[in-house]
Amino acid sequence: MKDSDKTVNIFLSGVGGQGTILASDILAEVFIKAGYDVKKAEVHGMAQRGGDVTTHFRFGKKVYSPLIKYGDVDFLLSFELLEALRYINWVKPEGKIIINKQKIFPPAVNLGQMKYPEDVEELFKKYFKDNVWVVDGQGIARSLGNIQAANVVLVGAFSNFFPEIKPEQFIEAIKTLLAPKLHDLNVKAFYEGRKAL
Repeated sequence: MKDSDKTVNIFLSGVGGQGTILASDILAEVFIKAGYDVKKAEVHGMAQRGGDVTTHFRFGKKVYSPLIKYGDVDFLLSFELLEALRYINWVKPEGKIIINKQKIFPPAVNLGQMKYPEDVEELFKKYFKDNVWVVDGQGIARSLGNIQAANVVLVGAFSNFFPEIKPEQFIEAIKTLLAPKLHDLNVKAFYEGRKAL
């Protein structure tokens, strides 16, 4: 981090079951061990029914509150296209957006009460130009044999924005938080995510 006094605001959004909480736990483990003060606050909607799950995540030299002000997000890390669109106004004009390409249809779409927007990726690219990266997290995870690792693919992609933190530090956090039988899969997912950006 170039400005050591700056607090970095990361907003994670997704749908219940996508592993957004685990992703925020990995980030917390990494940044705490790197010597930063970390604060985070999680909001669980109807997570067990595919509702939205969000995490306010802040790190810096000294952080006093876990909550990010509206319009003050440096990084939006979203695990689903529509969830990214839902929180786009939270992002600073110069903010960076990393999105999982996955579409999860909400109940209203499944019931035919509304349509899923066709042009979500194009909307992001129109308004945020070069500050949007769309990653096929689910596709990459599927190619590794388990779509559950899509969240770690996204963490891998996101890690590129912090060159001062070595990939090995992320791997250490992944191994700390996951059962040993999941280590190989998630280490591969992390590195494939790094290559995807």
